[in-house]
Amino acid sequence: MFTAEESFITTKLDAAIGWCRKYSLFPYPFVTACCGMEFMSVSCSHYDTDRFGAALPRFTPRQADLLWVVGTVNHKLAPVLRRVYEQMAEPKWVIAFGACASSGGFYDNYSVVSGIDKIIPVDMYIPGCPPRPETVLDALIKLQLSINGDKQAILPSQETEHRDEISKFCPRPK
Repeated sequence: MFTAEESFITTKLDAAIGWCRKYSLFPYPFVTACCGMEFMSVSCSHYDTDRFGAALPRFTPRQADLLWVVGTVNHKLAPVLRRVYEQMAEPKWVIAFGACASSGGFYDNYSVVSGIDKIIPVDMYIPGCPPRPETVLDALIKLQLSINGDKQAILPSQETEHRDEISKFCPRPK
């Protein structure tokens, strides 16, 4: 049985590990379609995902822990996506970037997978065709909150503060 002191140390260690993981994400972009241009703009200096600890893409899934699925996934490509996911080290997270990755988008035909959650588990969905960079950063911040172990979602009362935080980092271009 653990004493109060031992559980305190374990809790503090878990919090420290969560904080480290939160700010050291190693993304692997799985880009298949037009949302790729918007994905690249998020990494540019105006929005700069480096401030959030998720800047440098990895070029092998074995070095990544965050999988960005950007664009349309068809049935022929689905086994490749599954294999990429399986090659990633634990813990790993998946973001469905845009309407096509989230739900198949406007491609309602036999060849397109209607959402990558039919193939792999998804941690965060980013809506839009293509999603705006502010939406992408909002999803990244919310993913970081869940990685850090924050059990509660952002409350509506905190939503204004959260939006102000994003707009401080990402002013709208004129």
